[in-house]
Amino acid sequence: MMEKFFADMTAEDKHKMMGMMGGGEDEGGMMSKMMMGMMPQCLKVMLPNMPKEKRVDFVLEMVTTLVEHGCTGMSDNEKEDFVTKLIEKVNT
Repeated sequence: MMEKFFADMTAEDKHKMMGMMGGGEDEGGMMSKMMMGMMPQCLKVMLPNMPKEKRVDFVLEMVTTLVEHGCTGMSDNEKEDFVTKLIEKVNT
C-alpha cells in the first residue's frame, strides 16, 4: 500500500513529507505536535472497542515500539529512568 502511495512522488516530495513527519523546526514541528495530541485521543477511543485478544497484542507491540524508539539517543541511565517512569505511571 505504501509503495503505491509513494510511487508518483519525486525524491524531493518524499524528503519533504518525511521532514513534516519528523518534528523539525519548520512545518515538521506542526505535524509532530498534531500527532502527539491526536494519537493518545485516538487510542482512548479505539482500544475499548477492540477485542481483548487483539487489544493485548496491539498494546504490547505499541509499548515496545514506543520504548525502543523513545530511547533513541539516550544514555543507559536515561533509558533506565525512562523505563522506571513508565512502570510507575502504569502502576498508578
